[in-house]
Amino acid sequence: MLKFLLFVILVAIVVYLTVRAIQRRGVTPPAPRRPRPQQQPPRVMGPDDDPDFLRDLDRKRRHPEDPEA
Repeated sequence: MLKFLLFVILVAIVVYLTVRAIQRRGVTPPAPRRPRPQQQPPRVMGPDDDPDFLRDLDRKRRHPEDPEA
């Protein structure tokens, strides 16, 4: 059992070192980087954030029978 455990540890070390060597050599080309946008586009204002919409909702809540109020 000890020989098997040592063999597994040895294989793990060899795989680890092989992967590290491949990463350092750069076998796979690095992914191209996308340029960062200079400014974020303006956020779209939803109807629940619009002051006019909220004001109109408040009027409708206070005067439910009057659709124009």
